[in-house]
Amino acid sequence: MKKLAIELGLLWLGTLLAIRGVVVLHDLGVHEVVLALVPFLFVYAPVYLCRYRGVDPDGYGLALPAFSDGPAWKEAAIEAGKVIAIIIVPWLLGYHLYQSLIFGYAPDLRLPKDAWLLIPYHLFFVAVPEEFFYRGYLQGRLNELLPRPWTLFGVAVGWSLPLTAIIFAFGHSIVTFRWWHFAIFFPALLFGWLREKTGSTLAGAFFHAWCNITVAVLDAMYGLR
Repeated sequence: MKKLAIELGLLWLGTLLAIRGVVVLHDLGVHEVVLALVPFLFVYAPVYLCRYRGVDPDGYGLALPAFSDGPAWKEAAIEAGKVIAIIIVPWLLGYHLYQSLIFGYAPDLRLPKDAWLLIPYHLFFVAVPEEFFYRGYLQGRLNELLPRPWTLFGVAVGWSLPLTAIIFAFGHSIVTFRWWHFAIFFPALLFGWLREKTGSTLAGAFFHAWCNITVAVLDAMYGLR
């Protein structure tokens, strides 16, 4: 347990500090192409660790189906869509009440700048790399040590699920601090649950991207960005 904690702690902290360094360089005026290092680090840090350990990265879901493998992409999208269908109404209602009753914002028909880029950006630049890192490697490694004694909506889960969600939520604050980062814990539970249900990180990546895109669109509609 101690050896695994050191391994995952060094991987998590080292990767996030490196990403923070990338963000600082960008903030200091370095061309935005430097930000391409962020998904690179999320993907290849665990891949190289797998190679160092002599294990197959595919065993941790650190790979995507071929784009020609339509059924795999379709199945992942369907699994993510089922979760979206359940939460979309209470989420939209809760967001509206939060912004309108507390802050007095009202929605308008506005979209984010470069809205057409939201889907490819959030899916392939943000969601897939983060799901590889957190739900693929970290949650996968924790599953090797911690049992999954509980059943949640027909899926076996254990302590790896909330632990990974906590690590994921507060990892954001290492890169850029925001007071509300603790709330990321809750969708992260669903990302992890999809990982356990499907055995892949792709369904969680679809849902992760949808969450980010929805927030971006809503924030624009309510005048927050």
